[in-house]
Amino acid sequence: QVQLVESGGGLVQPGGSLRLSCAASGSIVSRNAMGWYRQAPGEQRELVASISSGGNTNYADSVKDRFAIARENAKNTVYLQMNRLKPEDTAVYYCNIRTYWTVDIWRDYWGQGTQVTVSS
Repeated sequence: QVQLVESGGGLVQPGGSLRLSCAASGSIVSRNAMGWYRQAPGEQRELVASISSGGNTNYADSVKDRFAIARENAKNTVYLQMNRLKPEDTAVYYCNIRTYWTVDIWRDYWGQGTQVTVSS
């Protein structure tokens, strides 16, 4: 089993910054991707950013050039640095790890979610 523990959510003013962190523990295979998803009220959960164990990153267009994802592979920890936050960024943010046995066989694990509220 894999467990994810998130921290860093909270209330921030528009234009401010926030840093989320997530630590994974348990039976984690070397090949994996970690990422952050978010879900606003009445909306579908969407990918915000992800980073593979090899360091490849992907970002949603809405956060590109504002957010940065990074990881420490040895600690199975992922971070999301959020800058120039907008009210539209308000959502519950979920940490995710996708572990791969092969390129086509994988399993997802999820954190409990942390609330990010951007408001003046």
